[in-house]
Amino acid sequence: MDNQHRKIDGYRELNENEIDCMNAIKDIANKVGNLIINLERDMTTDGRWVAIGKNDLQKGFMALVRSVAKPNSF
Repeated sequence: MDNQHRKIDGYRELNENEIDCMNAIKDIANKVGNLIINLERDMTTDGRWVAIGKNDLQKGFMALVRSVAKPNSF
């Protein structure tokens, strides 16, 4: 279904620049996510710090997405 976001409260239309920014953020986040997967599999890393870094990076990427999307909901 096209434009599903129109049916979800708090979402708005994005312009082409915003879409490009969102896609760039998502692309970099996926690359970082792959690095984290490799670090999680590496038995020489400190898993606790990998988990902390993963959590903080996920929050950071979500903040960047929200900075572009500018949702009007909590």
